[in-house]
Amino acid sequence: MSEQSSIAPAGQSADVSRPRVRIWLVIALVVLVLIPAASCGAFGLGIALLSNPGAAAPLRPSVGVIRITGTIVSGDAPSLGGQSAASDTIIDLIHQAAADDNIRAVVLRVDSPGGGVVASDEIYHALTQLDKPLVVSMGSLAASGGYYVSAPADYIFATRDTLTGSIGVISQFVIAKDLLDDVGIDVIVITAGDVKDFGSFHRDMTPEEREYWQGLINQTHEDFIQVVAEGRGMDADDVRLLADGRVFRGEEAVGLGLVDEVGYFDDAVQKAAELSGIDGTPNVVELTAPVSVLDSLYGLQASPGLASNLDMLLHDLAIPSLEFRWLGH
Repeated sequence: MSEQSSIAPAGQSADVSRPRVRIWLVIALVVLVLIPAASCGAFGLGIALLSNPGAAAPLRPSVGVIRITGTIVSGDAPSLGGQSAASDTIIDLIHQAAADDNIRAVVLRVDSPGGGVVASDEIYHALTQLDKPLVVSMGSLAASGGYYVSAPADYIFATRDTLTGSIGVISQFVIAKDLLDDVGIDVIVITAGDVKDFGSFHRDMTPEEREYWQGLINQTHEDFIQVVAEGRGMDADDVRLLADGRVFRGEEAVGLGLVDEVGYFDDAVQKAAELSGIDGTPNVVELTAPVSVLDSLYGLQASPGLASNLDMLLHDLAIPSLEFRWLGH
């Protein structure tokens, strides 16, 4: 019998499993390697559009909707997780709306207690660069930083019971000196500069340090007042009378000049269409952050674990911060 024959010698079986093994190896390669890699190609784009319909460009004159929901924070949505409005992500959506000629106006839907000063200001700055009509629709809450980002709008709607305003700045420090003493923990700090460890949680703040930080707070507060005065066409002194951190019901905010009209989301969309010259019922496009194939298939955007939350807590304890944030809930 020739050595090339496919018939096995007596007492042995032909190795027919090898072709099957090769087939399964190819299938595994496609599933584990090629499909995830396709997130940068046409396959990935198809799934991304299915999971994110708002990513598709409108084909006719439309009103774009950008939502600011939750605490305003710096960074981008994929790295943060949770219910927050990430400044980098929101700014990307603003740029997307600006670049799309079919999006004629933008409705900013705000439901937020505010958040970081820098994050709020970055979003505000991006909105001032938007060369299209901007209308704000306030939800249940548009306070502090939530109002700050609303100020440059051409028109602002709030419901009768929306809580808005809270024009102020807050900074919180946790002092754990007594707790550390009880536990028997000593903290040794070596600095160059008298106030380099300002705000440390292991010691009390000195009167001089309080005065220094209050000065920074006051300067930031004045900036907030100027933003509102410019955006609303109000005298800064009139805004200053309202800028003591109070929130106002939407109906009251209209009378104070902080809001233009009591109305709802549909009213804001119609107003945006009117300001941009769109006739009839406008097409509405939700602008949302893109979702990658890996996130869609495998849910890699997991919530932070206990260790991550503890790390963030220690970070907040150690670093002083300024916030346009309402703490009423």
